[in-house]
Amino acid sequence: MVFTYTAISKDAKRITGDIDAATEAAANESLRRRGLQPLVVKPKKKKIDFNNLSLKKKKVKLKDLVVFTRQLATMINAGVPLVRSLSTLSQQTDNNTLKESIEDITKEVEGGLSLADTLEKHNDIFSPIYINMVRAGEAGGILDEILKKLAVQQEKDAKIRGKFKSAMTYPIILLSITMIVFLGLMLIAMPKIGGIIKELGGPDAELPALTQTMLSISAVMVNYWFLIIGGLFFGLFFLRRYVKTTSGRLRKDQFLLKVPVLKTVVIKVAIARFSRIFAALMSAGVSVVETLEVTSKAIGNAVLEKELKIAIKEVTNGKQLSEPLAASSVFPPIVSQMMAIGEETGETDEILLKVADFYEEEVDAVVDSLSSIIEPIMIVIMGVMVALIAASVIGPISNLSTQI
Repeated sequence: MVFTYTAISKDAKRITGDIDAATEAAANESLRRRGLQPLVVKPKKKKIDFNNLSLKKKKVKLKDLVVFTRQLATMINAGVPLVRSLSTLSQQTDNNTLKESIEDITKEVEGGLSLADTLEKHNDIFSPIYINMVRAGEAGGILDEILKKLAVQQEKDAKIRGKFKSAMTYPIILLSITMIVFLGLMLIAMPKIGGIIKELGGPDAELPALTQTMLSISAVMVNYWFLIIGGLFFGLFFLRRYVKTTSGRLRKDQFLLKVPVLKTVVIKVAIARFSRIFAALMSAGVSVVETLEVTSKAIGNAVLEKELKIAIKEVTNGKQLSEPLAASSVFPPIVSQMMAIGEETGETDEILLKVADFYEEEVDAVVDSLSSIIEPIMIVIMGVMVALIAASVIGPISNLSTQI
């Protein structure tokens, strides 16, 4: 990352310029080593090159990242120097975005930066857990093993994500059809039917409460559709912004943990990820506190992250990790029990890998049954919507026929 700085030299001259560093603190430290007293250090604003500006930057797929990680692990394990490995992989990568990033990383590593520090500059591609695990691998001298474990973790995440998407495809299609049918009936059919009923019954005809309610809703939707669409658009926009904040993430995850079926999936996925990442970092020789700090950020759930931060304080005060996990209302009892066994036997990483495998199998079973659970619910919702409209039409027609 490039920073713009203003500093004072030893002969009291004001100097401005650019400096390449991983963080602002690293930039300040580098300037001091040069004998300069930094006054202002801030990230340099990138100029937009309108000649090379593309409408949409190609994303790096998880599959491409897994392949890159596995190949890098293999080459390092075979004794190929890191710079040469990165240079070779940049030539073999088909994804242009990843290719450019690897080329930048190669230059920075060649310039003396660690691999983890260079990956941190490309955090739009490499996640915090990826960067922290690489840092742990470099510190422990087992970068190839850590990269292999990272590839396994990514493959597991991709598999779960793919299964969840496939399980939700049919329910989403059903929901879309339901909404289209409902809107069609309310915006087109209901106003016409309402007009016919009023024409037949006369201006003084008393309509059933359900019919009056449905006609009122239809009238609002027809007359104020632009306000409804605008309200939904801005509502979704601000909701997305809010969910990205710390309090928003926490509230969203608290809500997810209250939804009956989804709660099971969310907890099992988070526990499987926690167990596998924790085991990988422990096997790399990272301390329990550091492992918890990294894992809490990578677990993907703000509620469990909060629980792990409480656990960090307890462990820092001398307690075993199994104790705060046992007191947690979110972590299942099996996790604390298996953790306690691992602490007693000194095989925490091996035991947690078994916990991860167990929960991943549980997730597979739940996700496989998810579609069969949601499908009838969606059909019932669709039936209720159509039934309400049908009842609001049939009721007044029946009354009119009786009067005739």
